[in-house]
Amino acid sequence: MPHRSATEPAAPEEPARRQADIRPFMAAFPTGVSVVTTLDADTVPHGLTCSSLASVALDPPTIVVCVRAASPTLAVVLAQGAFSLNLLHERARATSDLFASGAPDRFERVEWRLPLGAGGPHLTADAHAVADCTVVRTVGFGDHTAVFAEVGRVTVRDDPQPLLYGLRRYALWSGASSTAPPPAAPSAAAPSAPRTALSNAAPEGGTRVRR
Repeated sequence: MPHRSATEPAAPEEPARRQADIRPFMAAFPTGVSVVTTLDADTVPHGLTCSSLASVALDPPTIVVCVRAASPTLAVVLAQGAFSLNLLHERARATSDLFASGAPDRFERVEWRLPLGAGGPHLTADAHAVADCTVVRTVGFGDHTAVFAEVGRVTVRDDPQPLLYGLRRYALWSGASSTAPPPAAPSAAAPSAPRTALSNAAPEGGTRVRR
């Protein structure tokens, strides 16, 4: 009798792995709000609102900002290799919305200047601190690019009041800090950290420059 081989049933296909939506998770992590600014080869300003940033190292002083890979501003930052990071104060919500909108006339609707050696425009009326940065490395991952940059100069106002963002809404530092409990008194066994020394640069507009 001829041998007949039985055909094994095909294994059922595994369902496609569903990706987690991390947006609600990250929305629960409040941050400050910044605007990345730069100039292209024709000195045309470009900028975008960014809340994804972090410090990387103190020596050399390095930060990282994560920007959507398709952003036109990112393309200019990578081409020019420099940008300024403007940390917005709590009265600058309209500027945050403006630079998030991508409006082509956004730089015509804000006050800005370009100090000598700046990485990009300084939003003088809306930022409580500005860092001038030089790109040292980039890492693309998914739909974003992480831009690592060395900070060459930091300009800080005497009275910082940051704009905060979390849970898809804004909050004011002055309101949040007024309801927070006071810090615990330092232990006698743990001396307080030394204060950072500032340069003797003359303040301009209520700011000090750290190099």
